[in-house]
Amino acid sequence: MVSAFDKLLFNLPEVEHPKEKKVSFKVKLKWTLITLVAFFVLGLVPLFGADASVMQQFEYLSIILGAQFGSLISLGIGPIVTASIVLQLLNGSGIVKFDLTSETGKKRFQGVQKLMAIFFILFEAWIYVAVGGLKATAGVSPLLIIIQLILGGFLIMMMDEVITKWGFGSGISLFIAANVSQSLFIRALSFVKAQGSEFSVGAIPALFQALAANEPTLAGLMLAGLISTVAIFLVVVYVQSMNVELPLSYGRVRGYGIRWPLKFLYTSNIPVILIAALMANIQLFGRMAGNNGSGGILSWLQAPRLIEMMIKGNVAPVHFAQAIVYLLILIGGAVLFSMFWVQTSGLDARSQAKNIMNSGLQMPGFRRDERVLERVLERYIKPLTVMGGISVGLLAGLADISGALTSGTGILLTVMIIYQLYEQVARQHMMDMNPAMRKFMGK
Repeated sequence: MVSAFDKLLFNLPEVEHPKEKKVSFKVKLKWTLITLVAFFVLGLVPLFGADASVMQQFEYLSIILGAQFGSLISLGIGPIVTASIVLQLLNGSGIVKFDLTSETGKKRFQGVQKLMAIFFILFEAWIYVAVGGLKATAGVSPLLIIIQLILGGFLIMMMDEVITKWGFGSGISLFIAANVSQSLFIRALSFVKAQGSEFSVGAIPALFQALAANEPTLAGLMLAGLISTVAIFLVVVYVQSMNVELPLSYGRVRGYGIRWPLKFLYTSNIPVILIAALMANIQLFGRMAGNNGSGGILSWLQAPRLIEMMIKGNVAPVHFAQAIVYLLILIGGAVLFSMFWVQTSGLDARSQAKNIMNSGLQMPGFRRDERVLERVLERYIKPLTVMGGISVGLLAGLADISGALTSGTGILLTVMIIYQLYEQVARQHMMDMNPAMRKFMGK
């Protein structure tokens, strides 16, 4: 019997699922592009009656949260990711347990996550205004700002569902990549003069201007930022391509087999999105509460730009200590969320063994038994989960410390997101172009 709470969860507003079993490449591409354009347009719609003077302090944090502070989407993906973090922690700790092996359990998990996202949209909209993060101008009711924030939050939540069901990847990943790409483009190429300076905002024009003006320190800073950014791209692409391949054979067809890839970054970018968003939310509410991040716990949640400090000659031992603590927090958080994500997203050994068996495959040299295959996979998946979490946390931390042109964590996430999007688009296009390949993949 379905409880009243389950009825609520199963009847929350949602984007309709496609009627087709497999959404075509063209349809996915269309909805991905439409949603991306809508995201940029909403970022240009200012909050009516909001005081623009307080927006600048949130610029850096907005990159990770996929937000445009002062616009209709000031909340960004914050409520969605916060709901996911809380639910991951509750489920992983056993305080709340979901049976993710059943369809009802999965629907219940998704329903609770959406209900929590709605709660955080309402809560964050109120708290932003209540503590002065977003102030109303004279003569404008704060309630009007809250209503606009709630509207923007719901639009982002629905757009995330559109991408998940009708497009490529997920809306959360796409919005982060879009925000970081926009920020990177501006900070690399913009010819607009920085406020209070004769040099451009963009690193490339500023580099040439600094060289022409005989400003070696500024030229060094711009060059270091460019080199750090390019290095992050190259390292992440290399690590993203690493995987462990397990040989599998078709049980009924002798002599034929495939290699089942397990990526080195097994849980991909999800853990670092969660820990980065958690840290960004803590910093955000800390700043709105009146702590500017220069002292207390917030200073240990921010990455010191060590290379920039070395070039300027103002680096101190405390900055190295802050860098180590920052790295440890990112790495620890990424490992924790990696383990939780494996259990809640169907990436655990049992789920993978079931997928392999359902595909008609088996491990050569072992009898066809799901429990045997699960134990074999366990030897690989657990170490990859921990090592992948450590690696992605370390890469994100080093990227932030290196002084890249925009958020180092954001660049890392963007490269991984675009790489995965490319793989997904290429695979979908190949299957649509080749019916035999689609039949082979069982689609």
